[in-house]
Amino acid sequence: MPDSVAPPPAVPEPRKGMPSPELDRATFKARFRSRFADPAFDSLREEIDRLAATAWDGYISGRKSPLTQAAGQGFADPEYELALDWVYAHAAVRAAQACHDDASAPLRILIINASSRSEHTCPGEMSKSWRLVQIALEVIERTPEIEGEILDLSRLASEYGREIHPCKACFSTAAALCHWPCSCYPNYSLGQVHDWMNDIYPMWVRAHGVLIVTPVNWYHASSPFKLMMDRLVCADGGNPDPTSTQGKTVALAKALELADWPYPRHLAGRRFALVVHGDVEGAENVRRSLSDWLISMKLSPAGPDAEIDRYIGYWEPYATSHEALDHDETIQDEVRLAAEELVRAVIAGREDGGPVEPSRRPPRQK
Repeated sequence: MPDSVAPPPAVPEPRKGMPSPELDRATFKARFRSRFADPAFDSLREEIDRLAATAWDGYISGRKSPLTQAAGQGFADPEYELALDWVYAHAAVRAAQACHDDASAPLRILIINASSRSEHTCPGEMSKSWRLVQIALEVIERTPEIEGEILDLSRLASEYGREIHPCKACFSTAAALCHWPCSCYPNYSLGQVHDWMNDIYPMWVRAHGVLIVTPVNWYHASSPFKLMMDRLVCADGGNPDPTSTQGKTVALAKALELADWPYPRHLAGRRFALVVHGDVEGAENVRRSLSDWLISMKLSPAGPDAEIDRYIGYWEPYATSHEALDHDETIQDEVRLAAEELVRAVIAGREDGGPVEPSRRPPRQK
């Protein structure tokens, strides 16, 4: 007698019940106009009111993605209308992956300045993280076959129109609902535009190695880094085909996950190094948590000297912290060593043919 085939698991109903965030017309327009509080706009109040009326129509109609095109071949539903923003982001990620996989192209290391401090904003002074990034870059650029690229997250606080919007936690509803790259933004109806992540995803994908330099902010990595970190969830198990879920159709996404979702690891095999620096406390815990996060995404540690947590000017005045770094030549040398170890790891990765595939699929993916 043949074995019976188990029926597919039932798809749970989405849970509802949170209060609506929808604004009334007067509140929406007041918020819209608040962007133009400068008296220089006074002569344009009628034009601003007309813009507010148009923006209200987009908001109340829910026009998240007003510009779309048919997905085309290679997608589960070629006729599904994809947002042009996602189409361009998808193309950029694919091009970055091709660059990463091209054995004739230079190796690339992404160096991330995670501090929000900048001389161009209220602090009036560069960050120590930026100085450590420059030390690492000098090491990386000494190797002809490697190119360094800097991602300066302080620009979230210093550059006009530069934003990383918060993760909406689609993955927690169903893995397949989290698209790679993220399709949650931009949302034109809510004014959630200028999302930097569509530029950041290709930077991670191109990289063969990633070196993160972050301060400790209240026992955690910096807030700009955490925004980026959360939005990278789609790089670890995210769905590269939004047409398979007809956009954000929860029931379809739940069914896909329950049908044995493969959890594609889009950043697997890249090497990483970490430099975490604090003033008083928390550095070791932040370094460990970031290392655990990267390893969980199947990135590989560059080596035992490539993950450091240190204090600069321990319990000394903040006003003299740069002077403390001037005198702390040991941490400067440790950053150089971390960069050197990462360089060796990415070169070895190319020579060895890349990451070693696991012998079998883990019983629990994520």
